Amino acid sequence: MEWIFLLIAGLFEISWAIGLKFSFGFTKPIPSVLTVFCMILSFYFLSLSLKNLPLGTAYAVWTGIGTIGTVILGIMLFREPFDILRIICILFIICGITGLKLLSA
Repeated sequence: MEWIFLLIAGLFEISWAIGLKFSFGFTKPIPSVLTVFCMILSFYFLSLSLKNLPLGTAYAVWTGIGTIGTVILGIMLFREPFDILRIICILFIICGITGLKLLSA
């Protein structure tokens, strides 16, 4: 169950990272409130996962999920650069997350 909590925490991390962009430095009320709400939920689910997962593993996986999702959505929503080097870097992150998952069993 802790891995499910960690995945949910990572998805909320993606949400608040994208929300930061839409909040324009917390100057837009609705996106700002939603961003803070997603932050709280992300930390909450991360804390639930930490009951049974090692801190270093959980934190690395959490930030990895957030990084991958934010890069992909940045490309899709904000027309950020999309090139082979970015894809290779994302694949390295996926390899690291997979390795940490396998080693924590």
